[in-house]
Amino acid sequence: MDSHYDQVMKAREQADANAPRRYFAYSTILDRAAFDEWKHQHSYGFFELPEGRLAEALDVDLVYDFPSRWWGGRVAGLTDVPGASVYGRLFEIPGKDWPIVQHKEGFVTSMCVERTVRVRVDGQEVEATAFVTNPRRASSDGPVSPRFVEALVRGAKSAGLPADYVEKLARGETR
Repeated sequence: MDSHYDQVMKAREQADANAPRRYFAYSTILDRAAFDEWKHQHSYGFFELPEGRLAEALDVDLVYDFPSRWWGGRVAGLTDVPGASVYGRLFEIPGKDWPIVQHKEGFVTSMCVERTVRVRVDGQEVEATAFVTNPRRASSDGPVSPRFVEALVRGAKSAGLPADYVEKLARGETR
């Protein structure tokens, strides 16, 4: 358990359980094995990420803009790029569990911020929340983390993202 556990549990108690959040996940949270390991390391073994649905965030692209000591290089966020898209999964997260997702994504430590994205899912467009690099912490210094890219590809495969998109991730392409 880390020092943020009590903070997250207090936020869960105060959250509106009847206010689910749409969450667009495009990064390492899609690697179920790694996410399960993270949950157990942080004492969230009780939390289950729902199945989610294949989704495509519109007019955004990946940008490797956060230097991470843990990953040993830069990791990905989203940036606005008209006509581009990023695949992921759209989850419906119960309001009381949103603080756990915030913790996993780095919101609790100010690494990331929430932003709204337009997402195409099942032929319809909806708005969802995604997590992106906090602009105050964004940087292009240093190399992209190969270990992060491996986890990103593993997660994309296990999430059933399109094969050509997974290949693009493996090549490190962002457009």
